[in-house]
Amino acid sequence: MFCDYEGSDYRTRFWEGANRAYEDAVERVALSHLLPARGGRIAEFGAAFGRLADLYAGYQQVLLIDYSRSLLREAQQRWGSDPRFKFIVADIYHLPLRDGVLDAATMIRVIHHLADAPAALRQVRRSLAAGATFVLEFANKRHLKAIARYALGRQAWCPFDPQPVEFAPLNFDFHPRWMLAAARAAGFEVRARRAVSYLRLGSLKRWLPLKLLVGLDALLQPSGAIALLSPSAFVQLVVPPADGAPDGRGLTGEAIFCSPRSGAPLRREGDALVCDADGTRWRAEENFYDFKTPL
Repeated sequence: MFCDYEGSDYRTRFWEGANRAYEDAVERVALSHLLPARGGRIAEFGAAFGRLADLYAGYQQVLLIDYSRSLLREAQQRWGSDPRFKFIVADIYHLPLRDGVLDAATMIRVIHHLADAPAALRQVRRSLAAGATFVLEFANKRHLKAIARYALGRQAWCPFDPQPVEFAPLNFDFHPRWMLAAARAAGFEVRARRAVSYLRLGSLKRWLPLKLLVGLDALLQPSGAIALLSPSAFVQLVVPPADGAPDGRGLTGEAIFCSPRSGAPLRREGDALVCDADGTRWRAEENFYDFKTPL
């Protein structure tokens, strides 16, 4: 299970109308340190309206993937004129991507909405080629504010318990030890960690200049290599270069896709991609592909 933002006002309510310039800026700082600046094909899983898409300027092809058609249409309005972009409506647990087609991937502000995070990590891992980089952000259970609340008796769950906590329906916080173990089990190596959004407090954002807040956060982020104690944790995960993973990076056009039902190849038929193996048909219009519901 996962959250479906179909028809939501996520962009205007959560970002543009909620004073989150600080969060946006510090996440960009973290990505600039963890994501290779250029490469072949990159995917952002849970891309929503394409907030971070400008950071992928050095990539030859950009796949923006989300379960919400409406948010991806907003992303298409922003980035659709760039021929490098494809917009893909898909279920993270059943990705319509062939094995090993990606050189890099990101997943920011997404995994905390997934009831089966290990399954999602395995799907992402399958889509990445050997040596590829995956930057994952997760909501950190063991952050300083949670520790203080627990110590004062204002929070029932223990931030040191390694198991995830669902503090609201389909909203999970993860202990770093649990998440990194799940990433390793999916086949990733952990290369780097950054602690992000230490200063995510309304009072600080009201009284301190944005540039100062971002500069301080940038100085604090490397502390994640020692201990992740911030609300947001960024980790750089890498597929081992010599693990024998399938390499689909040479595939081009719509050959990168497969049926999310069976994993079998697809062929173009008008405005649809058709799978002869399982009989499914999926809408495909120019650079917008809908694998949410078969035709």
